Amino acid sequence: MILVGNQRGGARNLALHLMKPENDHVSVHEVRGFISDDLHGAFHEAYAVSRGTRCKQFLFSLSLNPPKNERVSTDVFENAIERIETKLGLTGQPRAIVFHEKEGRRHAHAVWSRINAEEMKALQLSHSRTKLMEVSRDLYREHNWNMPKGLTDRSQRDPRNFTLAEWQQCKRNDKDPRTIKTAIQDAWAISDSKAALTHALEERGFKLARGDRRGFLALDHTGELYALAKYAGVKTKEVRKRLGDHNTLPSIEEAKADIARGMIPALDRMQSELETREQARKQELERRRLTQVERQRAMRQTQLQLMETRRVEEARRRQAQFRQGLSGAWDYLRGEHKRIQQQNEREAYSAMTRDRAQKDELVFRHLRERQHLKLQALQIRDNFKAQAQELKQDAQHYERMAETSPQDRLQRLREKRTNPHERLDQPRNRDGPDIGR
Repeated sequence: MILVGNQRGGARNLALHLMKPENDHVSVHEVRGFISDDLHGAFHEAYAVSRGTRCKQFLFSLSLNPPKNERVSTDVFENAIERIETKLGLTGQPRAIVFHEKEGRRHAHAVWSRINAEEMKALQLSHSRTKLMEVSRDLYREHNWNMPKGLTDRSQRDPRNFTLAEWQQCKRNDKDPRTIKTAIQDAWAISDSKAALTHALEERGFKLARGDRRGFLALDHTGELYALAKYAGVKTKEVRKRLGDHNTLPSIEEAKADIARGMIPALDRMQSELETREQARKQELERRRLTQVERQRAMRQTQLQLMETRRVEEARRRQAQFRQGLSGAWDYLRGEHKRIQQQNEREAYSAMTRDRAQKDELVFRHLRERQHLKLQALQIRDNFKAQAQELKQDAQHYERMAETSPQDRLQRLREKRTNPHERLDQPRNRDGPDIGR
């Protein structure tokens, strides 16, 4: 299962997030080590204890998301939580476990207090993400679940590191507003500072920016804008309180340009990947063509040998019908020789027609095989052209996004002028053509 953990404060917001009514079912499975038996009270206790220390991120929040369509029992969730607790050094710390059910899927959240009440200091959680990834890999292996690529290589979650196939799949999938909203809400819930939120959003493919009217925005890799407060489900003043002055964030144009500068090299890499794959497919098709031609030539040579052997045998059999000596002379005199000769000619012509038909049948079969292979080659070529054109359009889109100033756009227009001698900022001569040219 996918494990995502973060150190954080904001006990009240976390409790509200875990108990939000948007879920079909919410079940508080366990509250351990707290005096209170509800989330709000338990997290408030953790906050009160943390006031005796300098620790601001006094909670460790973990989400456990099993693979889609897998039926994961409560025991499996509990076992995973126990292993994580031991791995991170949180053994014996107060914790709470909550189960969420939504749209037919079940996942869990576990929250620990980081404060050691006896020593009044926060537990150090070093390399927590690496440790969570190790446990996650072990769980996938133990339960024979299909391990996602994003788990084997965390960088693949970033669109700039997509393979060509992943980029195309990403473009084919329609954007689901619920998925986008959930991603932004989760990023908001697990962060309690500007830096944490920026990092959490970037992990989910978004970038923070300031807007003219909405104040705070999130941009996806296509440059689409989302109002942060609206999609996070919080008030604008809460966003301002956590992020501070919105003028410290990049503008929309700057954020788009930053996204574009990261995506253009990625698209160049995808283009190289496409060309390499196309070259490999061409070589494979050529290898199949040569193999096919060699096999067809061998079949035709074998057919010719068999036909020649049969022709000689049939000719010998027809020739054997003529009698020798006096019997042959008698057959000649009474016309039998003539009749046998005409019969042999008809049989020879029939044999020739049969052999030609068999040759044509083999030729036609070989043509169909070649046409099928040629059709595959044409389909691959057309598919390559379509993908190359799509990548080119994507690159052009990001090149336009990278233009952050009017001067950049003006320079681009100048480069596209069909007449390089005509300046864009000079008015055209409306008095007619210059005959002196």
